[in-house]
Amino acid sequence: MIIEPRMRGFICLTAHPVGCEQNVKNQIDYVKSKGIINGAKKVLVIGASTGFGLASRITSAFGSGASTIGVFFEKPPMEGKTASPGWYNSAAFEKFASQEGLYAKSINGDAFSNEVKQQVIDLIKQDLGQVDLVVYSLASPVRTNPNDGITYRSVLKPIGKTFTNKTVDFHTGKVSEISIEPCKEEDITNTIAVMGGEDWKMWMDALNNAGVLATNAVTVAYSYIGPEVTEAVYRKGTIGRAKDHLEATAFEITDALQAIGGKAYVSVNKALVTQASSAIPVIPLYISLLYKTMKEKGLHEGCIEQIQRLFSERLYTGNAVPTDANGRIRIDDWEMRDDVQESVSKLWEQASTETLPTIGDLAGYRLDFLQLFGFDVPNVDYLADVNEIIPIKSII
Repeated sequence: MIIEPRMRGFICLTAHPVGCEQNVKNQIDYVKSKGIINGAKKVLVIGASTGFGLASRITSAFGSGASTIGVFFEKPPMEGKTASPGWYNSAAFEKFASQEGLYAKSINGDAFSNEVKQQVIDLIKQDLGQVDLVVYSLASPVRTNPNDGITYRSVLKPIGKTFTNKTVDFHTGKVSEISIEPCKEEDITNTIAVMGGEDWKMWMDALNNAGVLATNAVTVAYSYIGPEVTEAVYRKGTIGRAKDHLEATAFEITDALQAIGGKAYVSVNKALVTQASSAIPVIPLYISLLYKTMKEKGLHEGCIEQIQRLFSERLYTGNAVPTDANGRIRIDDWEMRDDVQESVSKLWEQASTETLPTIGDLAGYRLDFLQLFGFDVPNVDYLADVNEIIPIKSII
């Protein structure tokens, strides 16, 4: 079939298998170009099919020669219907890993469930014995707690008062004002239950109790802080409370791993175009202005550049991992540089439907968004008939 992008709001309903494969290959090529990282050799990535999780798996495998197990929840293809992009990404990853003799197996299922946790433990015992790095990179709006069966849904709302500011429809380029009503107390609780650290700790407890964590094992989860202009709806909103909980959980996990010398970190990453960030009001406009600024300063990074730098310059240097006063790794350091934020703040005041094409990088935002789904990737023939049925050979 010939596959074209079909949009519904901030979601693309189709994905292109050849474009996704080329995207994965481009990331692999980038990691290889940066040289060998003396990193972990047996790696579990929870949330391994897109964004930072996929970049973590690629960096581990092709930067350090690691054996990897990936966990994700993706839609497989059907006759006449494409898979989700994460399915095609994972199929491509395993194809390239196999070509280089790298161990790679994947589990497709609900990572919040006890059943998937047990499947992973059994697979580690069977194939790897133990893992020395666990990357936690889940991004889901809904979580069912396996212990009580309650389903929680996260919300994106400010706390205390209505939030009003600019936003942009990245499809049309129209800049408008948006107002978001404040959350209820239960919204905070629900969002923490979905996006906080509870499930991360449940994973690490299960792995530790099963004896499948190596001595001095490291685990890292990903977070975001961002600038003042987004903080009311992000860092000081419901999501921010969840991120606070995630970051506090890192210390609890480290305490629980003392017997094996284990350590948990939260890495605060840069704002990037992801399926999740596209749904957050204000963020697409901020990213458009940020991209313009960082590209002009030669500081721009995508997911793979961020994670390669995190691994090579923070986690695996042979020295103590540098953290801020709150124990967080700050790989958002270039985004939060004073000169970058001062420039973005000035552009924010000027931003309108008329000025954005000049002062922002909305074209770059749109391109990154389409490429998440395998579209507009260079060297791909989108007029060619392609097979949408792409298997993941190791899928469990």
